[in-house]
Amino acid sequence: MRVSALCRLSRGAAAAPLAGRKGTAPRRGSASAWGRWEKQQAAGEIIQSSKKVLASLQKGHPTFKPTLAIVQASDEDLVQEINQNFAKEIGLHVIHICLPQGSSEDEIVGEILRLNEDPTVHGVALHLSENACSSKILNAVKPEKDVDGVSDVNLGRLVRGDTYNCSVSPTASAVMELLEKLVKTVDGKKVLLVEICGPLEASLQCLLQRKGAMTMSCQWKTQQLQSKLHQADVVVVGSTKPKEIPVSWIRPGTTIVDCYPDFLSGEHGYGQDVKYSNQSAIDAVGPLTIAMRMQNMVKTSERWIQSQQYREWNLHCLKLQPLSPVPSDIEISRGQSPKAVDVLAKEIGLLADEIEIYGQTKAKVRLSLLERLKDQTDGKYVLVAGITPTPLGEGKSTVTIGLVQALTAHLNVNSFACLRQPSQGPTFGVKGGAAGGGYAQVIPMEEFNLHLTGDIHAITAANNLLAAAIDARILHESTQSDKALYNRLVPVVNGVREFSSIQLARLKRLGINKTDPGTLTADEINTFVRLDIDPSTITWQRVLDTNDRFLRKITIGQANTEKGFFRQAQFDIAVASEIMAILALTTSLADMKERLGKMVVANDKNGQPVTAEDLGVTGALAVLMKDAIKPTLMQTLEGTPVFVHAGPFANIAHGNSSVLADKIALKLVGEEGFVVTEAGFGADIGMEKFFNIKCRASGLVPSVVVLVATVRALKMHGGGPNVTAGAPLKKEYTEENLQLVADGCCNLQKQIQIAQLFGVPVVVALNVFKTDSHAEVDLVCEIAKQSGAFDAVPCNHWSAGGRGAVELAQAVRKAASQENHFKYLYNLELPIIEKIRIIAQKVYGAEDIELSPAAQSQISRYSKQGFGNLPICMAKTHLSLSHQSERKGVPTGFILPISDVRASIGAGFIYPLVGTHGSLSRKNELSLIRGNQQ
Repeated sequence: MRVSALCRLSRGAAAAPLAGRKGTAPRRGSASAWGRWEKQQAAGEIIQSSKKVLASLQKGHPTFKPTLAIVQASDEDLVQEINQNFAKEIGLHVIHICLPQGSSEDEIVGEILRLNEDPTVHGVALHLSENACSSKILNAVKPEKDVDGVSDVNLGRLVRGDTYNCSVSPTASAVMELLEKLVKTVDGKKVLLVEICGPLEASLQCLLQRKGAMTMSCQWKTQQLQSKLHQADVVVVGSTKPKEIPVSWIRPGTTIVDCYPDFLSGEHGYGQDVKYSNQSAIDAVGPLTIAMRMQNMVKTSERWIQSQQYREWNLHCLKLQPLSPVPSDIEISRGQSPKAVDVLAKEIGLLADEIEIYGQTKAKVRLSLLERLKDQTDGKYVLVAGITPTPLGEGKSTVTIGLVQALTAHLNVNSFACLRQPSQGPTFGVKGGAAGGGYAQVIPMEEFNLHLTGDIHAITAANNLLAAAIDARILHESTQSDKALYNRLVPVVNGVREFSSIQLARLKRLGINKTDPGTLTADEINTFVRLDIDPSTITWQRVLDTNDRFLRKITIGQANTEKGFFRQAQFDIAVASEIMAILALTTSLADMKERLGKMVVANDKNGQPVTAEDLGVTGALAVLMKDAIKPTLMQTLEGTPVFVHAGPFANIAHGNSSVLADKIALKLVGEEGFVVTEAGFGADIGMEKFFNIKCRASGLVPSVVVLVATVRALKMHGGGPNVTAGAPLKKEYTEENLQLVADGCCNLQKQIQIAQLFGVPVVVALNVFKTDSHAEVDLVCEIAKQSGAFDAVPCNHWSAGGRGAVELAQAVRKAASQENHFKYLYNLELPIIEKIRIIAQKVYGAEDIELSPAAQSQISRYSKQGFGNLPICMAKTHLSLSHQSERKGVPTGFILPISDVRASIGAGFIYPLVGTHGSLSRKNELSLIRGNQQ
């Protein structure tokens, strides 16, 4: 039985819809007329019922447009007309894909796979020749879209009795519907299936046997055919009866259902010898099959809508068996067996087509999820920040991981950690990786720290493509005439010269309202082709994600082919690229493309900004970044989910993971769940930028700030001796010293006050070390609560996993239930200088700011260029609240010097460089080239 039979059998149906048709039933004595009338009535009822169901679905989902794609490689135009008419009556949209009749198996499968991946197509049907219906083709149709029930998955579900989650063959359903009307019940009847095979045979046998019928199958050439026909109460045939088979072989009173009549010729093989009134009743499923198909399509639409709704988590956490002493991070990571990432994705409600798997433990998550869950209420939003960093480390990443492990693995609360991707520079440098530590880690640790899914490599490629375009444009403009440049930019292709869309946009910005390249004047051509970039103003550098000190200053253009055009340039670390900051702040692919186009790379010789859009490379940059925009899913040691996405620095950028990862995670955790993300450096830098830059970009409102501190770091802020990396700690840090702790708590108090400026409750997480005394821990917690923290909790997740952070998780849940008074620190409409002053005075505690002439000049320029309403991203040392890294605790009485001011227009912020010119340039250089990332 070919798949197309389910529509061939309807050839006798009228091309107009049957639904709603009224008429007088024929006299009962005319069996054939009576049968046709009953079929039309049955089909009409199904159409009307499906129409009502679909209308109800669309009432709750007004933008939903169910679409059925029919793949045809045959010549059944009338059948397609019936499909279209029935679909139109119900309210379904039909796409008809006509392939050549001789299409190969691979060509048909390729078309089916394309439709499987098309999110606008909800059902797929096949009209193919009998020879084309191979198992490979039938099973290529995604089971969820298989409206004809031909795939093995749908047949298996039918056999198991799972009729809700499967599509049943429309032909088989039509046969059952007719038999119910013709013979009332098939219970105890003998049903013979002749010339029926494949999915239809399996479906019919299953449905008939479930109703109590005894089924047999045979071919017209079967030797015992006469005996089988004579025994049968019902005969269902799948092809025209051969003329050599006499009708007399069929016992009088037998019901015959024909699944393959040739209505167009009027031949079905039974002639006029069968008397309908007293002997056999012949009927064909006709239009009823197409009505059943449309009913299947509506049911498929119902299931699709249900699949798009938020799904409750069914997370199976991994067991931890912490050892003492605690092994190395890599030993712990390799000692745990992570879940397959597709299993994790299913547990947290991700659909199979929403993930792109990279190996066994990583997967990209598609942004389509945001559209699917757009009506889902967000969960709670928690930021982990810290006191002013010290070489001793505070453990923000470890707290982030420990907190989500505690929430989900021990308190059974949905939670997601959202972390930055570490740069290869710090990973191979002094700092090391950023996967957390001890028994609070992201695993596999090597996968997390090295390459991940290639996002940083994509940023490197995009960044350097733009750098190459800048120098190439300068070279070409300096060596070619306007005409030659115009011919390069707008070439004649196949005799036609046309502007690209990006060129038309540039013409519009230039005030040239022309679309025909042949109509531009010489002056207009000159304006269009020449950017006149001033090489001394180029701010866009090449990048590399490796610490290579010999690339800090280089000379480019030494080859003879560059015709004497050379200049001094440099390499920055890849994550310092503005493209990384854009990736972290973007909200969609379209938004990212717009931001990439706005990136200012230099000024022209008239002092006007030159952008990536002016260079015409925006589309190329967006294509290179099309996969990097998707967050990467991983897991913690206890099997709870983690998003790793973006890794901008916290000095010249805002130091937070991506907006998109946070938005997706907030939808997935549900209204009562938690998303925990981390801000780089101390709260005075990372947290301030999180609120004033990231929250403005995302529109998200934080629920709680977790402020991380350690007794050792507080001792250093209290006046403890300097610490050298790798050297043994001095006794002040290993022995109890309550005075030193109390003195250092001033920094903790200041960071709590900074958080309170934004109206968000603060919970202090005190990372406990074995050298900390109970008195020291109690003292810190007491001072924190007296200073306005909602709560202060000691944590042991490094040595105990999530169990060691349960008290912290409970405190965070309570704090999140408090009334939130979140507000930004400053109004964007304020002048740039005033916004800088507010941050310096209210956050850092400076008396005032002092701008160098260069800084004042840049501020004036940015204001005139229309960039004055952007937020501020202060680039200063992270080791002190002031601009002097050696000043610990809470420095006072200082004037904050601003040596220069720069802009990341695509990312959307102005970044002042804090410090004296000489000291700042060295620190900034070290930060960029060596990768001092936190």
